[in-house]
Amino acid sequence: MAVSLSGTRVSAVALPWFVLVTTGSATRTGLVAFCEMTPYVVLKALTGPLVDRIGPRSVSWTTDLASASAAAAVPLLHALNMLSLPVLLALVALIGASRGPGDLAKEVMVPEAAERGGVPLERATGLTGVTERLASTIGPAAGGSLVALAGPLTGLLVNASCFALGSVIIGLALPRGLGRAVEEAPSQGEPGPGYWRRFREGFTFLRGEPLLLTVIVMVGITNLLDAGIASVLMPVWAEESGNGPTAIGLMGSAMGAAAVVGSLIAAVAAHRLPRRAVFFTGFLLAGAPRFLVLALDAPMAPVLLVFALSGFGAGFINPVLGAVLFERVPRRMLGRVNALGDSLAWAGIPLGGLIAGAAVASVGLVPVLLAGGATYFLTTTLAGLRREWRDMGGRPGRGVRKRPPRQRSQQTTGADATVPYSRRHS
Repeated sequence: MAVSLSGTRVSAVALPWFVLVTTGSATRTGLVAFCEMTPYVVLKALTGPLVDRIGPRSVSWTTDLASASAAAAVPLLHALNMLSLPVLLALVALIGASRGPGDLAKEVMVPEAAERGGVPLERATGLTGVTERLASTIGPAAGGSLVALAGPLTGLLVNASCFALGSVIIGLALPRGLGRAVEEAPSQGEPGPGYWRRFREGFTFLRGEPLLLTVIVMVGITNLLDAGIASVLMPVWAEESGNGPTAIGLMGSAMGAAAVVGSLIAAVAAHRLPRRAVFFTGFLLAGAPRFLVLALDAPMAPVLLVFALSGFGAGFINPVLGAVLFERVPRRMLGRVNALGDSLAWAGIPLGGLIAGAAVASVGLVPVLLAGGATYFLTTTLAGLRREWRDMGGRPGRGVRKRPPRQRSQQTTGADATVPYSRRHS
């Protein structure tokens, strides 16, 4: 996860900058982000039953290899003067279509890896979150430096190399037997459940969880705004302000480093604090301030300070969600339920860059930044008034409230051990 996520974060700086400087169009920059994230979300949602059926290990290494091939083709075709915009969009779509199932497969393997390693599940999921935050710290800094020193195509080559290395690690280095399918074997002479039946089971489970659905809607909106600022608004601001691609990397790294600190503190102390207050305070810090400081055209030092403060707040979001949603998803349904939940929460990400690019082209950068900050603030503030959030658990120091067992149509087995629900915030 560390290798592949770091490569993705490098690409998140290199690819938008490559499109922006070669085309000069914020709209086309947003279009490229749309073409990557739409297949990511769609394929991640649809491959959940397949991950449960054939096992996450096989899905992970094959999709990482496909991502590496597509990422390496971009600089190769550009060097041969064969990289037209339609070809670039097709390659970016292939990268997104491969990344979605690959990311899902790695998430699904975390509980099994924790069990085999004798590590408490809470600690394993905490380490996963810290790994993601560290990748968000190192990747943008490396990406910004690579783009500034060697050009954006070098960053894309690094991304391809990371995917290839990740494929090798998953395919060859994991203990034998790790990452196999966890679905119950059908009785002798009876066919196993079909794809659409497994898909429907995951959808039915998710539909019966009001808190999860409320989280998905709110986080879906904030993820759309996050995608817009990361893929379009920050590159346009960096170009217009004269700070260049290095500034993008510094902002991402400042936010990522502070998020690591926030995640670690949350892992230690969040269970002693009121979850609802911690959760929405984290969103208050993580959202609107980033948009406003860029709209004010502040100097680089205050910008980095605000992004660091936002990262610190963001570091508390996913650990709190993980604690609240602990033990809600049975192991045998983990792939399909996580796939649906993540895909719905990330459904706005493909549109984020597209909308931001079109809006900047129409009205300019500053009005879009102000509108984005206001929307972020209203979304997170108004959502906190809904009654579903009372299920988060109220009093400090209490453990996660366990739910009574759900009625299922199939008998559960030892493979049906429970795991924490997947992260929601991008």
